[in-house]
Amino acid sequence: MNNNTKRQASKAGSWYEGDSKTLTESIKSFLDKASKFETSSLIKGLIVPHAGYFYSGPTAAYSYININPNKYKRVFVLGPSHHSGFEGCGLTKCSTIETPIGDIKVDREIVDKLKSLKGFEEIDKETDEDEHSLEMQFPFLKYMFGINNFTLIPIMVGFTNEVSEQYFGKILSEYYKQDENLFIISSDFCHWGSRFRYTYYNKEDGEIHESIEKLDKTGMGIIESLDHKNFNQYLLQTKNTICGRKPISIYLSTINNSGLKSKIKFVKYNQSSNVKRMDDSSVSYGAGINYIDV
Repeated sequence: MNNNTKRQASKAGSWYEGDSKTLTESIKSFLDKASKFETSSLIKGLIVPHAGYFYSGPTAAYSYININPNKYKRVFVLGPSHHSGFEGCGLTKCSTIETPIGDIKVDREIVDKLKSLKGFEEIDKETDEDEHSLEMQFPFLKYMFGINNFTLIPIMVGFTNEVSEQYFGKILSEYYKQDENLFIISSDFCHWGSRFRYTYYNKEDGEIHESIEKLDKTGMGIIESLDHKNFNQYLLQTKNTICGRKPISIYLSTINNSGLKSKIKFVKYNQSSNVKRMDDSSVSYGAGINYIDV
């Protein structure tokens, strides 16, 4: 099979700017308004939203501004599959990722190594290019790394359960333990409204948007506690429509399996709109930083 194929930037011109200059200016403007998370520790991973840049770009910048490109050789990106149903983790067939501001090389050596393991499957190019959760991270990464060379390991996460999440976490923990590897976990938080078939509202928490915020921040607190099992319990109980819940669960398992002292801190939270009526809708965005606790 020929892996010398390029994953096209299929969302360029719609979900984000398709023109190199305009996109560069857009990302720069998001980063200019974001503040860094103050830590001298090595940052191991970021939790980042993946909506259109107009909506989630300002929040994503609070994660991405913390990347020091000199510290990393590889970036693992885990994102959910929104359109294609499959078990386990999907891997790209491509060797290059296109962005309007320059291409990124896929780490074919690691992708092929993962492909040989149970639960990892190649996905076809159409499914790959149809999915936005991974692609929305690529231009930000290319911008942050600039001329610094790095390789990419994109992983599309399908159906998993607590047992398989532990399995994938154990495999990825070996890469997590290597200082030169950075992890990007692509997830939006609550998708609220009848169009998302989710209208949870606790009036005791105030307006609907305040109820959504409390729901999300409860989940974020559990993620910060690194409690994989408790996070799955929270999802079971609240049914919160966190689209990247599977990548987050695998990442919590990865951290726990690594044996490293690690912390996650959410530094920014936003909603696409402040819902006040039951016929409104919104999507929530959070920026999380995972760093080594020294």
